[in-house]
Amino acid sequence: MTKQTLLELLEASTDKKFLFLGREGLFTQDEIARFLKKYDITMTKYLEEDVAVIIEPLNLNPVEEDISNDAYDKKIPSFSLDEFEKLLSANINDDELLMAIKLTNDQARVFRLLGNENISEELFVKLLMMYQWNDDEEDNREDRDTIMYTLKRYIDIKPNEADLHYSYLTLRRLATEATNPKLLLALIGFQNFEFLIRGKEKVTLRETIARNANLDKEVITKLVSLRDKRVDVALAGNATVETALLQTLLAKENEQINEALATNANIDNESFKTLLTKEDKVVQLLLLSQKIDVERLAFIDAQALDEALLSTIGANEHLDTAVIDALIQREHETLLCNLAQNRTLSTEQLEAIYEKGMNATLACLAMNAAMPVALLEKFYSSYEERDVQLALAHNPSTQEPILRALFEKDDLEIQRSMASNPSIPLDILDILKVDMRLQNELTKNPILIKGYETVLDYDKKAVQF
Repeated sequence: MTKQTLLELLEASTDKKFLFLGREGLFTQDEIARFLKKYDITMTKYLEEDVAVIIEPLNLNPVEEDISNDAYDKKIPSFSLDEFEKLLSANINDDELLMAIKLTNDQARVFRLLGNENISEELFVKLLMMYQWNDDEEDNREDRDTIMYTLKRYIDIKPNEADLHYSYLTLRRLATEATNPKLLLALIGFQNFEFLIRGKEKVTLRETIARNANLDKEVITKLVSLRDKRVDVALAGNATVETALLQTLLAKENEQINEALATNANIDNESFKTLLTKEDKVVQLLLLSQKIDVERLAFIDAQALDEALLSTIGANEHLDTAVIDALIQREHETLLCNLAQNRTLSTEQLEAIYEKGMNATLACLAMNAAMPVALLEKFYSSYEERDVQLALAHNPSTQEPILRALFEKDDLEIQRSMASNPSIPLDILDILKVDMRLQNELTKNPILIKGYETVLDYDKKAVQF
């Protein structure tokens, strides 16, 4: 005979009793009693005649063990406390629960429920927004546990990294990766922790949230209401923010906000024109980061920028083809050198720069991985200039015979340039690996980086076993 499920027994045990051994867990006795009342079932601590089910935790004292054994002898169905709590959690009426908490402001209940892994994400987030943080204490236990509950629910980590669930630094990862706007809204209510990035830059939790690509209007409105300049800067650089708000931020006349706006792909042409009149660093970021079509190029030319500043546009990887063609026609050496290194140029455009016969562009062209192989071979055979050879040694599109010939020159600077090239023959890489003078360059070689990652991943897996 198939054993009845707990739900089936609940529905079939009207006017019966459920025996609960041990201490309650996620729910209080009152909460359990209210749940059972819906089925006309009462709870008891004693083995009585009308007990239909026994619920027991993992650990029992000797007296409870005896009761459990007696119930087993009487063939009374037994279920774990964990199984019962999962069933109760699945049957929570969110609206009733939230209303009851709002009426009583029962923070103890909020805290207990946040620790319940069985409740839905929607309910968890709503409870998280109701939790009252103890800002007057630097290291409040309940605050710390609430953060841990949040991280455990959302951050999936390896077993040997479990301590990350107890680290405030993991909050930054959550604020960066979260896709649920409601969760982001709840995270705004956390203490505004500061995180040290790359050992020098401090970033707050709220500005990290403001950089997230999954903001909705409600979250953005809340962030704006904080009147926090660092948050405003983060919003200014977020491409999901609507143009109207970006224009409002531009009107604040703040250089840091302007710099962030200059890198935001969502700014309109009016904002683009305005930013062209700002500080040189803002203009430089604008020329380097924005999509630039013929219309925007006209805005730039109308501004009559300094040639050194204008040359930045050549390194922009978001230029329309017509804009690139127009720029190639200009006799501006630094601009053409930047274009020559731009990997988004077509073969025809790179050849057009070469045909201009400007010696300063040769090394730049020789370094560009988009260069046709035939031209790279021509560069090696036709030009003895040292900067051209260094560029060829660094270029991953340079053919193996040329790389071997350059290596045979036994020139330290050429080898230094070659050390980070992912196309370098492995036998040459093995020789370079033992030269301590090349260690900085070798650490940038994708082949070696992949090898280190494979070893580290293997070590981590070995630790888990």
